[in-house]
Parts: sequence; structure tokens; C-alpha cells
Amino acid sequence: MDSKVSNGASLQDERTTNLLVFSFLQSCSHSSFHRELEALGHELSVHTAQDDELQTDGNRCSRLEGAAETDSESQEAAVRDIARHLAQIGDSIESSIHPGLVAGLAAQFRNRSLSEEDRRRCLVAVLEQLMRPYPADVDREKTLLLLTMLVAKKVVDHSPALLRDVFCTTVTFINQNLLAYVRNLVRNEMD
Repeated sequence: MDSKVSNGASLQDERTTNLLVFSFLQSCSHSSFHRELEALGHELSVHTAQDDELQTDGNRCSRLEGAAETDSESQEAAVRDIARHLAQIGDSIESSIHPGLVAGLAAQFRNRSLSEEDRRRCLVAVLEQLMRPYPADVDREKTLLLLTMLVAKKVVDHSPALLRDVFCTTVTFINQNLLAYVRNLVRNEMD
């Protein structure tokens, strides 16, 4: 979990990670943040629609119909399937995350003097603690991805008002540390 800087996350990668984390949170059972998640979903939909339409020269682009749209829909379906699968696994291991870790991370996220980078470091510290008991022969990247999204879910369950901050930090962490793994997951799911 080195502090990697990723300049390689494209707009499509950002959308994929947003959709993955959003769909994961949406698929988790026993969550107390449905209203906040619905509001975030509306913001993400609007943001995504605007990104699709506006070109760098300020003009609106016409939508391409056909194969590109079908590929995009297939990719979205694959991402949602991955998120649902990970949420099912997460539901089964959720109780292994100590409530004190969640409460501590929620308190750090409520500290408005922390920068996004500071919040990411707090998340990394919790993830490092959670990864310790897992044997070295498990799929480290899958475990890290699952724990990252599960910790986000647990923090937001603890403090629903933190959804936007937790969501942003989680997406940034995944894009910086697990982007290649997420791309491969989606590619494999689509094959």
C-alpha cells in the first residue's frame, strides 16, 4: 500500500471506479445511508452526463450510437456484477472489522482540518491493520479492494453524513493503488 501517484486514471477509469464503489455500497445489506447514497447517485449521474456531453473546445458532442454504447452498457453491467459479488463476500466478513477501527476512522474523517491526502493516509493505516491476518497466499489485491470498500461502507454506516468524503477518498485510493486490478476484473467479467 505504498503511496503511489497515478497519472494514468482516465475519465473512463474514474467512472468505472465511481460505479464500482457506488454499486458496492448500494448492494450491501443492512446499511443506514440509503438517503445519502441516493443523493450521491443523482450527483454522479449528472456529473457523468455532463462529462459525456462537453468537449474541450466547449462544444457539445453528439452521442455515438451502436457498438460503443453497447460496449459501455456491457462494461457497466460487468462493474455492477463485480460490485454485487464483492458486497456478498463483504456481508459475510463484515463482522471481522473491529468497531473501534471504524469509529476511529469516522472521527478522523469528521476532522475538517485533514486534507484529502491525510484522510487517504488514515484509510491506508486501517487497511494495513486489517490486511495483517490474511495469509500471503490469498489474492492480495482482491482482498485489499474488498476491505477498502467494506471499510468505506462501515464508516458510512457509522456516520452517514460522511458519505461524500468517504466515497471520494475510497475512489481516489482505488485509482491510485488498485486501478490495474479493477481494469482486469472488469475485462475478465466481460469475457
